[in-house]
Amino acid sequence: MSIYLDVIWLLNFFLDGMLLMLTQILAKETVKKWRILMGAFIASLLVPISIYASGSFFTSFIGKCFYSCLIIMSTFGLHSFYRLMKLLLLFYFVSFSVGGGLIAIYYMMHHTIVVTAQGWLTFHSGLGDPISWFFVMIGFPISWYFTKSRMDKQSIEKLRYDQLYTVSITIKNKTYETIGYLDSGNQLIDPLTKRCVVICDAKFLKQWFTKEDWKHLYQSYLQLCIHDIPKEWQSHIHIIPFHGVSGNNNILFAIRPTKLTFYNQNKQMTTKHVLIGIQFGSLSKDGMYHCLLHPYLMKDSQVV
Repeated sequence: MSIYLDVIWLLNFFLDGMLLMLTQILAKETVKKWRILMGAFIASLLVPISIYASGSFFTSFIGKCFYSCLIIMSTFGLHSFYRLMKLLLLFYFVSFSVGGGLIAIYYMMHHTIVVTAQGWLTFHSGLGDPISWFFVMIGFPISWYFTKSRMDKQSIEKLRYDQLYTVSITIKNKTYETIGYLDSGNQLIDPLTKRCVVICDAKFLKQWFTKEDWKHLYQSYLQLCIHDIPKEWQSHIHIIPFHGVSGNNNILFAIRPTKLTFYNQNKQMTTKHVLIGIQFGSLSKDGMYHCLLHPYLMKDSQVV
């Protein structure tokens, strides 16, 4: 069996470079491009080592661990042992994620993988199976992109979880609890009372209303007719004018609550100086929260 070393080496150089780039992106490290190229070159040297020195120290488990540290140090530098271990584990995670996805797709396509003492190969002779080479060149970038996008979304989800708070609102002697999201973009303040406005969606607010009252309130909002507001709610409804994102003038129906309570770092905080804006729809697609908190609540609320 003849092996075209230069082709396999070049392919591994590009694959290792992409793995190091993904490691850099996920670790949020600032690295010059030439260092990534150098790290990819050092990583790709395992190809000739595995072929011409298959029994060397670097093909053993300990040798591969040592060589992985060398790859990370040549790419990101050595600043501390903790940073080295963090980047090393992230590099392994990226490699297993991308490679695992590639193998999974390969099995789904009913192809056979040849396992050797040095790892798994997808070629049979010469340049290898053309289908397998095409699969690696196309499938690897797809798996790489999927892993990156999934990790980016995971970071966003973690950020969202850090901004979620348990909120309870009391209106007309009835108190209900939900999850609120601290929205830094919510700068809505009632120009008349100077109260900050917290937006709540229909699913949460419907608990205070009968079906008939909610229907009349919604019709009143659509037709901009305050006379259609249910009588028992007229003293609690407040009309707030505001400018929309497009610059158009709009109005928002809001409710004057008895109080609003939320929990911040195990501290119970409450305020009465707030209005509850009515969103006649949903606020989040996944139903993770039903309330948009105003940033001013963090400083205007009192610790109970």
